[in-house]
Amino acid sequence: MSPATPPVLDVDTLIDDPETRILVCCGSGGVGKTTTAAALALRAAERGRTVVVLTIDPAKRLAQALGLDELSNEPGTVPGLNGPAEDGRVQDGEAEDGSLQAMMLDMRRTFDEMVYAHAAPDRAEKIIANPFYQTISTSFSGTQEYMAMEKLGQLCARGEWDLIVVDTPPSRSALDFLDAPQRMSTFLDGRMIRLLSSPARAGGRGLRKIVGAGFGLFAKAVSTILGGQLLADASAFVQAFDTMFGGFRERATKTYELLRSPGTSFVVVAAPEPDALREAAYFVDRLAGEEMPLAGLVLNRTHPVLAPLSAARARTAAENAGSSRLAGAVLRLHADRVDLAEREERLLARFSGAHPGVPVVRVPAVAGDISDLDGLREVGERLAAEDELPPPAAGTVHQLR
Repeated sequence: MSPATPPVLDVDTLIDDPETRILVCCGSGGVGKTTTAAALALRAAERGRTVVVLTIDPAKRLAQALGLDELSNEPGTVPGLNGPAEDGRVQDGEAEDGSLQAMMLDMRRTFDEMVYAHAAPDRAEKIIANPFYQTISTSFSGTQEYMAMEKLGQLCARGEWDLIVVDTPPSRSALDFLDAPQRMSTFLDGRMIRLLSSPARAGGRGLRKIVGAGFGLFAKAVSTILGGQLLADASAFVQAFDTMFGGFRERATKTYELLRSPGTSFVVVAAPEPDALREAAYFVDRLAGEEMPLAGLVLNRTHPVLAPLSAARARTAAENAGSSRLAGAVLRLHADRVDLAEREERLLARFSGAHPGVPVVRVPAVAGDISDLDGLREVGERLAAEDELPPPAAGTVHQLR
């Protein structure tokens, strides 16, 4: 197999495998990651699995595509599923065994739930009312990523689903998602907490120094809380929250190990663009370095060509079309499409040359927005296309079936 010809990602085998319990879709923003996660979840449910999909995307159109008025921080049932046929393909009618629920992460509410779960009611109320906590729970760098993993842990602990699909937050750096649990636990490290909760030992100037160093990441967000009020809020926050801090590192460690477990699979989603594939390559390398289980790459919104006619021949034919302006326009449009398809294949070949063992599935672009379950089913069908063809040779385009 040529280094530019990647192995094929068999999506149906992945989602049908009962050993696959968590499917994490990750990648940069704007590549169709949320739609991919929803389509995978729907397809798995209609093939008989009990599924919940956790999305980070607040877009109303996703809820509408799933047939829901809105998505909340608790799983809601998605109506209108089709059941599996004997050959595994979906058919009309209610699914006998499969089910699908969907939810959208509410970062602040998830943090509040964690406080209520691990603190006495009176202490929990003090923590949540504290201005310092309100800043941390909404503005601290990495909170969204950490809370996504916190919610994943909660869903796993409930044991109500045999497959959890996670749509991770988009980030400029692929490291943010993997680093979030450790970054949060480091921020809430016990040594810092002991100093913050012992102002007599640290002294006023020492406390200011600790606050300045430890909370610099969100200093801008708390800049409206000035001087002594900031220190008073910090001290009150730490005293009320102190009994919970010890569990953060343990919870972060468990989350990290959950991501590395055999039942978890990562799917990296990218578009056939240089920046998106560069981000995907960086993420693939990091997953390998952390020994995270990578299923493969979804190359989204590709532009395959359906006619075996090279760009050069199409342009020549367009020039010879004579008075048929329509025929000439169609041929030139086809030539442009061939050029685009071959550019995408070159980008993929470059990625696969650097990562020859990573399975890939190409997903042709869908016209228009995904606005209902049928649209998500179409994406799912394209994700699970059985006939993957090798990339075209220079100047040649293979016909897709």
